[in-house]
Amino acid sequence: MAAPTTAGSTAIAAWLDTDLDAWTRRVVARTFDSELGSPYWLRRAGELSFDPRDVTRYEQLAEFGPFPLNDLRTLDPADLVPKAVARPLVGRVWDSGGTTGDPCRVFYTPPMLVHRAEWRRWSFVTEGFQPGRTWLQATPTGPHLIGNGWWEVSEFHRGRVYGIDMDPRWVKRMLRAGRMDAANEYVEHLLDQMCTVLLSQRVDYVNTTPALFQALVRRAPDLVARLSGARLSGTQINGRMLRTFLEALDGGTCGISYGNTFGNAASLPPEDDGAVLPYVPNYPQVTMAVVDKQDWRREVGHGEVGQVRLTVLHEDLFLPNVLERDQAVRYDPRGAWPSDGVANVRPLQVVRSAPEGIY
Repeated sequence: MAAPTTAGSTAIAAWLDTDLDAWTRRVVARTFDSELGSPYWLRRAGELSFDPRDVTRYEQLAEFGPFPLNDLRTLDPADLVPKAVARPLVGRVWDSGGTTGDPCRVFYTPPMLVHRAEWRRWSFVTEGFQPGRTWLQATPTGPHLIGNGWWEVSEFHRGRVYGIDMDPRWVKRMLRAGRMDAANEYVEHLLDQMCTVLLSQRVDYVNTTPALFQALVRRAPDLVARLSGARLSGTQINGRMLRTFLEALDGGTCGISYGNTFGNAASLPPEDDGAVLPYVPNYPQVTMAVVDKQDWRREVGHGEVGQVRLTVLHEDLFLPNVLERDQAVRYDPRGAWPSDGVANVRPLQVVRSAPEGIY
């Protein structure tokens, strides 16, 4: 397989050429600097059975154990950011979806937002989305990082964006309560707003979730056929759905991605007629592993299914061994990426207490 394309980005070319062990040392040294490190991690350092400053290889990050996500629900997000970043911090605190409890919160510094935007633009370019076009974004906004996509499209891909707000927590609350009528009514409310824009404006691309786009295809196939493409983010997509979407788009582009507040993964081309939908992480600041569901330390073999384990290695945010509530196939990019990827992502378990809803 050919070497990964950089889509004309010097930043991405440099990131893909980064030695992961060297990057690990850089992030760990910054995080645990005695004077300018992260207040949170400096407090935790004394609880560890080893000196984190001795970490020299990426594989050693397993010694930190699974990251306690409950900490992200209660601590001041600024405590995760090294004091090397000037105080007071100025910017946004972002929330996770809060599907299985209160939201987790993290602070994104400007370099982190630019990193995410560069990778988003890379995806747009490699998937065939043209710059200078008009988008309709129907996704969570407000505290959700995906809402920052408006800025990413307009500033990094020279686009114009119409927006529809989405509150996935409300839908999930209705589903947990067994109120399907209310959940369906909210979906119709979102579709009404999307159709209003699509009927009255010339829109090239829609950016939304697979579940909501599927509802739009059913509700207004004529409007979907007029689009030049759709960009979909979420865990509820498979090869059959992708083929249906491409048929509905009538020659348009359909791009997909997998991610959350802590890290993102861009798609590589589908394989085996959509039977394999692979994703690769925004390396080196984000890496992924697929591990045994009963033993988070043991990676499964390529082609095997396990739980997704995420590690965030931003200079301003260190989150080792985040155990996602997703499962996936461990994917071997065969030289197309400097790290493993994942494929065929789906929820680890869907129950009434943790529904997926429209996201």
